[in-house]
Amino acid sequence: MIRSIALFIALAASTTGMAQNTAAVQATVPAATAQAVVPEDILVLKETEFDFGKIPQGKPVTHIFEVRNKSNEILKIGNVVASCGCTTPEWEKDKAVTPGTGTKITVGYNAAAEGPFTKTITITYNENQSKVITIKGEVWKTPAASAPENKNLNDLKN
Repeated sequence: MIRSIALFIALAASTTGMAQNTAAVQATVPAATAQAVVPEDILVLKETEFDFGKIPQGKPVTHIFEVRNKSNEILKIGNVVASCGCTTPEWEKDKAVTPGTGTKITVGYNAAAEGPFTKTITITYNENQSKVITIKGEVWKTPAASAPENKNLNDLKN
């Protein structure tokens, strides 16, 4: 029993000593090196998501996303890729966006399928950086035929 108590006390003392040593080592590390350096985000979007709301089936829609270069470096949009073939992004492929200026990315959606949708578009810029923008909405089914002729229309005019 005395051995068990002695072993417990020795274990507790060594654990406490290790915790104090760890705290002492952490206290000697400068705060600046402890924080990760985050690179400046040079591509700024006016909005990252657009909701088309309810749109009729078979009617394509588009939205323009505005992009700004807020850095002191040239911004080069390398690629813009949609999550599916029903979404088509368009941008000036060879344009170098100078500091303080902007460009536009036009995103089209072919509203062929009925129901709600959410599509993502990935913008790759300066070779290894990327951002994602999103479009969403709901496609409602349009009537197969126009409204039937109202034969009693003349009765209403009198």
